[in-house]
Amino acid sequence: MTREHGTGAATRTRRARLMSGVAVAVFSSVFLSLASDASAQSYRFNNVRVEGNQRIEAGTVASYAGIGQGQTVSAGDLNAAYQRIQNSGLFETVDIVPQGGTLVIKVTEFPTVNRINFEGNRRIDDEALSGLINTKQRLVLNPSEVEADAALISEAYAEQGRVSARVTPRVIRRSDNRVDLVFEIFEGGNTEVERISFVGNTVYSDRRLRRVLESKQAGLLRVLFKRDTFVEGRVEFDKQVLQDFYFSRGYVDFRTTGVNAELAQERDGYFVTFNIQEGQQFDFGRITMTSDYDGADPAEFQEVLKIREGVTYSPALVENEIARLERLALRKGLDFLRVEPRITRNERDLTLDVEFVLTRGPRVFVERIDIEGNTTTMDRVIRRQFDSVEGDPFNPRAIREAAERIRALGFFANAEVNAREGSRSDQVVVDVDVEETTTGSLSFGGTYSTTSGFGLAATFKEENFLGRGQRFSFSFSGADSNQVYGITFAEPAFLGRDVAYNFALGYRETESDYANYDTTIINFQNGFTFPLAERSTLSLTYGLESTDISIPSGSSTGALITAEAAQGDLITSYLGYQYSYDSRISGLNPNAGVLLQFGQDFAGLGGDVKYIRTSAKAIAQTKILNEEVTLRATLQGGAVNSLDGSNTRVTDRYLIGNSIMRGFEPDGIGPREITSSSDDALGGNYFAVAQFEAEFPLGLPEEYGITGGLFYDIGSVWGLDQTNSDVIYENSVVRQVVGLSVFWSTPIGPLRFNWSKAIQKEDFDQEQTFDLTIRTDF
Repeated sequence: MTREHGTGAATRTRRARLMSGVAVAVFSSVFLSLASDASAQSYRFNNVRVEGNQRIEAGTVASYAGIGQGQTVSAGDLNAAYQRIQNSGLFETVDIVPQGGTLVIKVTEFPTVNRINFEGNRRIDDEALSGLINTKQRLVLNPSEVEADAALISEAYAEQGRVSARVTPRVIRRSDNRVDLVFEIFEGGNTEVERISFVGNTVYSDRRLRRVLESKQAGLLRVLFKRDTFVEGRVEFDKQVLQDFYFSRGYVDFRTTGVNAELAQERDGYFVTFNIQEGQQFDFGRITMTSDYDGADPAEFQEVLKIREGVTYSPALVENEIARLERLALRKGLDFLRVEPRITRNERDLTLDVEFVLTRGPRVFVERIDIEGNTTTMDRVIRRQFDSVEGDPFNPRAIREAAERIRALGFFANAEVNAREGSRSDQVVVDVDVEETTTGSLSFGGTYSTTSGFGLAATFKEENFLGRGQRFSFSFSGADSNQVYGITFAEPAFLGRDVAYNFALGYRETESDYANYDTTIINFQNGFTFPLAERSTLSLTYGLESTDISIPSGSSTGALITAEAAQGDLITSYLGYQYSYDSRISGLNPNAGVLLQFGQDFAGLGGDVKYIRTSAKAIAQTKILNEEVTLRATLQGGAVNSLDGSNTRVTDRYLIGNSIMRGFEPDGIGPREITSSSDDALGGNYFAVAQFEAEFPLGLPEEYGITGGLFYDIGSVWGLDQTNSDVIYENSVVRQVVGLSVFWSTPIGPLRFNWSKAIQKEDFDQEQTFDLTIRTDF
């Protein structure tokens, strides 16, 4: 029974399939027959009538249809006419109706946009959104364009990290076929970067690499940060800076194989993972020079090279050498000389041999330099960053260097420099497009000690004064014991040349907490600074200073200060120079560098005071432990030697404190005159201070911008021209201080907190146990 039943079911199934096939075949035949008849039908119209149009002329509609009077058309032609009218984007509905010899085209026009409103937007204002969309008031509403506008608004919010933003367009009907268009916006919250991790890194830790990136992880202080918002374009920038970081350290095979950005299930955060391949670190191998340029001696060019075999390879160092060689070529009058680096890999010893080849480039000249976008900065400020002028030989590397100098000015949020073909094939036009940014800053600082309490300091700076590229600043600092005012001005290109002019005017009035005398100092200083070599400069200065020492009524001072105050207001006129060498940025090692300074002032060019003041400073910095820890060392000293039998006053001598040696008040150490009724800080003719500091991570998330530091200072102030039995610490008595620092990069500026403890001091020294500085930019 079971088998028969199964056989019958199978038979019925086959019959059903057969009947279905027959039905499909019959239906298809009928449909094809009807379609053939329809396509075969033709029409001839003696008249075309348009109905429903209000703003658009009937002739315009008929022209879209493309059917002329007396023309024989098929049903397919009528359908094509319908599509052309519909695709014009002018009509909401279209209907084509043949009525005998008349073709009737019925249309409903799209309404015009009466008003466009945005609702729910706070992060992006109405003006910015209006500039994004293509739909405009008093124009015809286009639904597809409105949908595209909604997508543009959503994309603008996504670029700010708000990928959950939703935009809904609403149309409100008005009279006379007009509408109000409203974009209802739900902005949503920021989609943050919850975690940034790396796969494939063995040399540098995740913590070190995260410090390189522009993107930051979200943390407890996420309200204060903006860089923890996920922005796709920022991730692309991070890939580039990662590559630059590794390349500059000799990892020439570094690759970012992929970036995975996974959105959390709640759509409120991304987990970003960089997949990288570090490769091997390479050093420079043999450095050679050859020439294909007639008149260029390879040996002469070889002598100016700075890099040597064994130095860690860096593309930036190669670029610096090429620039140096091409500058030498310009000085020798070798136009169109180009330097081509040819690099050979040595896999066995992991070195890269570099052969610099001197070749002749194409004969192309600079036709002109066009500058746009500088609403505040004058053209000449930008133009002087170029070594080339109109008519000079075109050097692509020189143009790139000029672009970097323009960006380094700090005057522009964005600066693009591009070259294009000019009026002839042998000429180029250099286009400079810049976008201005804020160049002013307002700085605040505070100090605290257990005896003086808090002090306040404020500084206003403008780095692009009146758009001339000049620097101007006004500073004020005041506490119970000090009032300091200062004005400085600097012209970086005096008379259009590579010479800087500096001017300073200051006023200082002190009421010392540790001496029973007051001082009033007014000083004027101006001078010129010009480069001597690639990393060294020389400054020449003339200064004029008025100093007065006064003893307040009812105060008692020692014999030395009393005698110095009795001299009254003295004028000091001096000439000075200072030599500086700085390799902290442009040196061979990107993680190390030094600053060396040496200068002297010669007082006695008129005035009442004669002396020679000598000062020296050396700063060295390096990074260790895979660049996790920064080490700094500063050595500085000075000497004042009086001339012609004159004696220095307290205003001429060194009063050393927190600004030079941490842990003490500004005049907290050095010789003092102690009597039963006075305690006077005298300062010293000589000083020497050494500061050692280490900055390191504290294990906190990098996005907090908080690092720690330890410091150790040792120094002394000593020496007087006159002395007596009440003077103490005249000889070189060493002081030592240890301390802890906390560095915090905040949205209002970098903060530094110092807690210090003197481990070697004298009884009458004035200690300062805490110091805080703060800065904010606008």
